[in-house]
Amino acid sequence: MNGFIDGLVRPGAPGPWVGQVLPGIAGVVGADVPGAAEARKELGLPDADRACVVLVDGLGHANLAERAGHAPFLRGLLAGSTPLTTTFPSTTATAMGSFGTGLRPGQTGMLGYTVRNPDTGRLGTMVSWTDLPEPEAWQPAPSVPEQMIASGIPVTSVGPSRFAGSGLTRAALRGPAYRGADAPDARVSAVVDALRRPGVAYLYWSDADKIGHQHGWGSWQWGDALEGIDGSLRALAARLPRGTVLAVTADHGMVDHDPAQRWDATTDPVLSRDVELVAGEPRALHVHVTPGADADQVRDRWRERLGDAAVVVTREQAIADGWFGPVRDEVAPVVGDLVVAMRGRATIVDSRTQTPESIALVGVHGSLTPTEMMVPWLVTLT
Repeated sequence: MNGFIDGLVRPGAPGPWVGQVLPGIAGVVGADVPGAAEARKELGLPDADRACVVLVDGLGHANLAERAGHAPFLRGLLAGSTPLTTTFPSTTATAMGSFGTGLRPGQTGMLGYTVRNPDTGRLGTMVSWTDLPEPEAWQPAPSVPEQMIASGIPVTSVGPSRFAGSGLTRAALRGPAYRGADAPDARVSAVVDALRRPGVAYLYWSDADKIGHQHGWGSWQWGDALEGIDGSLRALAARLPRGTVLAVTADHGMVDHDPAQRWDATTDPVLSRDVELVAGEPRALHVHVTPGADADQVRDRWRERLGDAAVVVTREQAIADGWFGPVRDEVAPVVGDLVVAMRGRATIVDSRTQTPESIALVGVHGSLTPTEMMVPWLVTLT
């Protein structure tokens, strides 16, 4: 496992990561995509004329391993597998940006659930793509599916109907034909239909993340959701054409937060001092200080207040240490003056911008712990 501070995971360290998945799949089907052959080799993928990638939102490697009794099909693929590292923040918008483009977050500009829009100074939400510029302007790089299509490989994306043409889809995964499918059986059927001819299908599965946020990944409800996902993926594997590569991964893992280790950046007198805006999420924060304030002094106060519950660094240190990979000049102001990664099960909320319902969510993610940063990489040939 990639080393970092006190058992945390270093983003961008050498080793397989989520940004290699689609380039690796491009290598499977012979698409002309930069880095495809290298990614296919590192990910241990065979050659084939059909491939299906399933991304199960919120299904961390450690989460799956601990609850594997609910997932006999995935458990059979888990033994001997090597997990992938996701992005920092370990959250859907950031990870999907890298998954879709093969680029680090500093290149995509997709740096959290919420981000500060440098043009307006306001908080934008990436999952719903509100208060942000057009997706193609914010994230201008071509997606890997676009590049596969340009080289003659058909690509189909299957997911919830509401995500068709969404801002996040346009930013991270633009290009493929989108087939909305909301029921599990409909998702499986859509993928099978798409792969009746050679090509690539991408399937997004959201249930584990939704249930994990509401009830926690250790809950019986999450176990039931995992059982349902496992059964559907078993059925998918049985119905795919013979010789199809089926790969299952995730965007991040999840921890259940401890309410006794929760701070509010609005009401805490230390954390609110000289702070203009807090972006990100409760496990990974971009702290933008008040103009004219000394960011180093704010950092020192946050470190003293939070102690061992957080790693607090300046923008310059986070960028220099490669937390976001290479950072475009346009993206640098999106990074907070301070960047905060929570340890253990601690969180920092902001009651100015978060609803009571979001503050009360049980399952959270975004930080650098192995549980959040390591995601499964499960591959089989049907």
